[in-house]
Amino acid sequence: MMHLEEEEGMKRKCLLILGDGMADEPIEALGKMSPLEYASTPNMDTIARNGRMGLLETVPPGFEPGSDVANLSVLGYDPALYYTGRGPLEAASMGVDLAEDDIAYRCNLVTIRDGVMEDFSAGHISSEEGMELFSSLQEALTDVSLYPGISYRNLLVLHHGKGSSSTPPHDIVGQPIRSYLPKGADADILCHCMEVSAEVFADHPVNLKRIEKGQFPATSIWPWSGGQTPKIPSFEEQYGRSGGMISAVDLLFGIARIAGMEVIKVPGATGYLDTNYEGKIRYALDALKWLDFVYVHVEAPDEAGHLGSLEEKVRAIERLDEVLGIALAEFDGIIAVLPDHPTPLRIKTHTSDPVPFAVLGKGHDDCGSYSEREAEKGSYGLIRGPELLPLLFTE
Repeated sequence: MMHLEEEEGMKRKCLLILGDGMADEPIEALGKMSPLEYASTPNMDTIARNGRMGLLETVPPGFEPGSDVANLSVLGYDPALYYTGRGPLEAASMGVDLAEDDIAYRCNLVTIRDGVMEDFSAGHISSEEGMELFSSLQEALTDVSLYPGISYRNLLVLHHGKGSSSTPPHDIVGQPIRSYLPKGADADILCHCMEVSAEVFADHPVNLKRIEKGQFPATSIWPWSGGQTPKIPSFEEQYGRSGGMISAVDLLFGIARIAGMEVIKVPGATGYLDTNYEGKIRYALDALKWLDFVYVHVEAPDEAGHLGSLEEKVRAIERLDEVLGIALAEFDGIIAVLPDHPTPLRIKTHTSDPVPFAVLGKGHDDCGSYSEREAEKGSYGLIRGPELLPLLFTE
């Protein structure tokens, strides 16, 4: 057991486990239970039963329910004050320095056929394939800067940009793209980039090999959620504590870097259903020897939600719960567990509904298990996202 409170007045250390998109809705096939209610989650249930629960509003009114907005909110940074777009957060993660008038857009590799968004990730294309495609595209586009990232998640930087609104591609799978194309001051150049990408990718060797293997080709880029670098106070300035981030997603690393948190890379952390769950917990517990707070982000439940796979979502939740047992056995600080937003299987995208959270080490209430319905009975009630960490850190 890791003892963290031996001296009187010592700050209690805190481990926050976030299962991206873990919350859902009652499902007929599960007897009107949600995946969280149906899944075997003895460790999450222990945290709920021996701790306190509540509902967290992570997406303020008027904001799209993206992981960028929701995770900023959970970390205590009010999106209404600090959110500028997803692109600049991912730029920070990739070490891309933006000039004052640069606009960074998240740029997916996608599969569009007959004007319909068939796959928002081009079949979870590999990073190596994405790099080849972006290298060819950069030769054809001299007015923008392209940065290959991880798998389908890449970056487009528009110099002297003015901004544009566009729809996340994972929100429109199976729908015609025409009404969701970029709008606003940068729309013309962004649409031009998309058209050029379709031409460059059409007969690209990467895509020909993917088609040969029966995989989705990357038929186009899809730029979305652009913005300039946000100016936010550091985590230490905000809370007087040191913090670390464990994830496999550029977005979370970007938020951490802008907030001055330590970025902790875990071997085998993929951001997908095959991620290294145990490694994330082990690395977090090790980091808590020198840090006051560690935020462990697990993308897998969200990926399953976007796929509409009930089996994979339940499996992702259960695998996360299994490794929570390690934290319960070896860590005696405060443990919080929650999603950032729901990703209901019914619609395969995010919603802005409040999410259930459970906290161990700050008293207890009468909740018997970890789920959306049980959280409604929790003694914390309904609170705003930026209120969570101050609540955890109050001695």
